[in-house]
Amino acid sequence: MATKHPQSRPANPRFSSGPCAKIPTFSLDLLADAPLGRSHRAAVGKDKLKAAIETTREILGIPEDYKIGIVPASDTGAVEMAMWSLLGARKATMVAWESFGAGWVTDVVKQLKIDADVKTADYGHIVDFAEIDFDTDVVFTWNGTTSGVRVPNGDKIPADRDGLTICDATSAAFAMDLPWDKLDVTTFSWQKVMGGEAAHGMIVLSPRAVERLESYTPAWPMPKIFRMTKGGKLIDGIFKGETINTPSMLAVEDYLVALEWAQNIGGLPKLIERSTTNAKVLWDFCDRNDWIANLAEDETTRSNTSVCLKFTDDRIKDGAAFAKAVAKKLEDYNAAYDIGAYRDAPAGLRVWCGATVESSDIEALTLWLKWAFEECINAQ
Repeated sequence: MATKHPQSRPANPRFSSGPCAKIPTFSLDLLADAPLGRSHRAAVGKDKLKAAIETTREILGIPEDYKIGIVPASDTGAVEMAMWSLLGARKATMVAWESFGAGWVTDVVKQLKIDADVKTADYGHIVDFAEIDFDTDVVFTWNGTTSGVRVPNGDKIPADRDGLTICDATSAAFAMDLPWDKLDVTTFSWQKVMGGEAAHGMIVLSPRAVERLESYTPAWPMPKIFRMTKGGKLIDGIFKGETINTPSMLAVEDYLVALEWAQNIGGLPKLIERSTTNAKVLWDFCDRNDWIANLAEDETTRSNTSVCLKFTDDRIKDGAAFAKAVAKKLEDYNAAYDIGAYRDAPAGLRVWCGATVESSDIEALTLWLKWAFEECINAQ
């Protein structure tokens, strides 16, 4: 028998894990200053790109001697650029506990054919960093967007490591406190915590990473879109806003607007606080209900951005079909969009809780989750 659905819906039902919800104050009018139809190499374009780089540095607390570049193809492009440019000088260690990390393993082992140790963990868990040899080059994700787990801190990454750390931080940057002294290459995209538009990525290089770039030449041909050096020297312009290929100045303006919003609400501490408050609504909801649980097994590694949930009721006959039915029902009622688990992940839901989401919307979503669960159980 059908049950009465909640009366109040989330004001913004957009809980996709990428592209993510826009900032709460977003309006297309805010993009009116975008220099559309102008070259990104004109003074106005360069100024905008440089502002995006330096405001990112300011908010994230990135050290002054680290290089920050805007690169094509979102976070994926940034990670690939790092791996193709830097790996191969010494043995590598590939660390994966979810879909995207597994993708980097495939590229390094099967495409670049680099000598690498591969360390993996099941969804909901992470690899023990105490077991990793950081005298090798280590590639890992800080936050597993498809598994809802994250590295709790950088304490197990040694300061005196010989290898480079290459960190995919796309669902962590702006929502978690990244230890820059432990990260040599860090990548992320605008479309996650800041709710920016897709297609643009960022790469952050430590002095150690720059030294590697200038002293090592990979054995394989290097596509133009990945090249960060010329004649053995860093192409410094990339890190001052002279992008490798043409960026969307509309997307750049959108990112600048989001960065300004972040500054106005209190910077990184407030962004972290908003994300954690959002995630805690779901964590507490799981604690109150025995039919749903956080996919992350250890509380210390639970993500505060991409919260992944699993259904635990033993009345469920087909987990994958049930989770899809719940997600569809929520979308049909305009209560939540795009919250199905990632295609390679265990059956369940994935709710984005990044800083651009309002906790009141997460609260409203929990009422709809309970209703949809009951509806789908009764419909079996």
